[in-house]
Amino acid sequence: MKELTKAEEQVMQILWELEKGFVKDILAKIPEPKPAYNTVSTIVRILETKGFIGHRAYGKTHEYYPLIDKADYSNFYLKNFVRNYFGGSFQKLVSFFAQENDLNSHELEELMKYVEKDIKKEDKDE
Repeated sequence: MKELTKAEEQVMQILWELEKGFVKDILAKIPEPKPAYNTVSTIVRILETKGFIGHRAYGKTHEYYPLIDKADYSNFYLKNFVRNYFGGSFQKLVSFFAQENDLNSHELEELMKYVEKDIKKEDKDE
């Protein structure tokens, strides 16, 4: 899987929300200032080439749909982000996040509960 550009990710976010749609449907969801129709069409074709979306043809018109699940891409993106910025350490990421967002002890405890729950789930799955 490849990392998406900002424009590609914007189109994917819309397709994940819509579940399927034509270029005009995607364009309608993009906030102002809207790019040209041909620009969105080009991004959609690039995403299809990269294997992120597929299409159904209705004559000359194509309806597009995601081939990659949003959760799968989110997981891929987060792992790359942690590897590139925090040396692959989720601990460093959480520490950075806690410091930068000035989390209080209650918020840190809540975060630890989520982590512990995920660890227990992983242990059961193994």
